[in-house]
Amino acid sequence: MRITIGTRESLLALVQSEMIKDFIEKQCPKAEVSLLKMKTTGDKILDRTLDKIGGKGLFVKELDKALLEKRSDLSVHSLKDLPMEVPEEMPVLAYSKREDPRDVLVLPKGVTELDLSKPIGSSSMRRVLQLKELYPQAEFASVRGNVQTRLRKLDSGEYSALVLAAAGLKRLGLEERISRYFEPEEVIPSAGQGILAVQGRAGENYDYLNGYSDEEGTYAAICERAFVRELDGGCSSPIAAFAQIRDGRIHLSGLYCEEDSDIYRKGETSGPVEEAESLGIALAQELKRGEQS
Repeated sequence: MRITIGTRESLLALVQSEMIKDFIEKQCPKAEVSLLKMKTTGDKILDRTLDKIGGKGLFVKELDKALLEKRSDLSVHSLKDLPMEVPEEMPVLAYSKREDPRDVLVLPKGVTELDLSKPIGSSSMRRVLQLKELYPQAEFASVRGNVQTRLRKLDSGEYSALVLAAAGLKRLGLEERISRYFEPEEVIPSAGQGILAVQGRAGENYDYLNGYSDEEGTYAAICERAFVRELDGGCSSPIAAFAQIRDGRIHLSGLYCEEDSDIYRKGETSGPVEEAESLGIALAQELKRGEQS
C-alpha cells in the first residue's frame, strides 16, 4: 500500500507531517508512506499581511488540489491555518493531541530584556490587540515567513522581540528560544493552535489512521471552530478561542473584535463536552450582542 501525504514545504510543516507518517508506519509496517512537498500561495507572498491577500485559505489551496487530483491521499495542516469551511469532499479525518497552545515572547539571541525602542514582530491582529494591554508603550510591526525566517529577522536586529506559537517552536526543538509564555488569560490563542488536522477524501478507507485522533483535541477543535465560524471569522477581524477539557466539561474563552475597530470583548462559558459545538456558537452570539465584557 502506498500512501502520499501532502504538506507545505516549511520545516515546521515537514516535522508535523513526519509525525503523521511515523504513526501510519507503526500502524501499517508494510505501507510505503511518502511526503509530497508544496509551496503554497501563502508561503510565496510574504510582503503583505494575510488579510490583504485572501486569508488562511492561501495555505491550503495547493494541498486541496493535490488531494482532489489524487496526487496525495491526505493532507496535514496546523489546524489554525485550516479555513473554517471544509469542503464535504475533503473532510477532516482526525485531530491530534494538542501541543502547548500558548503564545510566547521570543527575544533576540543573547538578549535578556525586552527593548521597546524597536517594534515587536507579529502579523496577527489577534495577538497585537491583546499585547497592547500588556505592553502599552510597545510598537508592533508585521513579520511574515516561516519560523526560521522570522527568527533570522529578529536576530539581525529588525525587531525587539517576536510573538510566536509555543507549539511550533517546541516541535522544531527551539524551546530554548522562548523568553516568556503568555497564559491564555493574558493572550487567548488562535482557534486550533497546537492541534494538527489530517484531511482526506470522502468515501475512502482510512483505517490506517485508527487511534490517531485525540478525544480532547477533537472536542476543543469543534468548540473553538464553532465559535469562530459563528462570527464568520476569516483573517480580517481578530478572533480568538481557547477550549480546555476538565472533568468531562469544556471551558471556552473567546475574543471578538468589532470589524474595523479596536473594540473587542472577551467572554467565557462552560458545559458538557458533548455540547462543544453549541457552546462555541452560544458564546459567539453573546459576544456579538455585547453581553460579556
